[in-house]
Amino acid sequence: MFRFIVYRLNFLKGVPLFALIYDSCLKIAMLLTAPERLGWFDDIENEVLSWDGTNVSLHKFGGMQFNYRHKEIGHLHSNGLLDILVSRQVKQELLASGKAEVHHVFKESGWISFYILTEKDLINAKYLLKKAYQSRI
Repeated sequence: MFRFIVYRLNFLKGVPLFALIYDSCLKIAMLLTAPERLGWFDDIENEVLSWDGTNVSLHKFGGMQFNYRHKEIGHLHSNGLLDILVSRQVKQELLASGKAEVHHVFKESGWISFYILTEKDLINAKYLLKKAYQSRI
């Protein structure tokens, strides 16, 4: 359902601040329906910030952006959708192993997507971000 909404409302990303407001609404919905997931997102942020050369910023389409040396390695939307940039070779390995999915919009790129829905997914999310980080150092 979410993918359909993102696809149909894609034209709104050009509206100033729309993505940030929409993502804030997702965060409020998450707070009301699954508050433990917000703690998981904080855990991911703390993990990434513990790696040398990393920082976190606001993503242009909403959510938290993870950077290594000021270049994006991934971002986490407030609904638990984690998008990560890896090489095409790493992408194929991760897709074949079932650890990630093809990016929900940019299917032919180096981007992969992963939904964080359970505490077990938290472990895989950290693994995927670490993989992207290690490919850059």
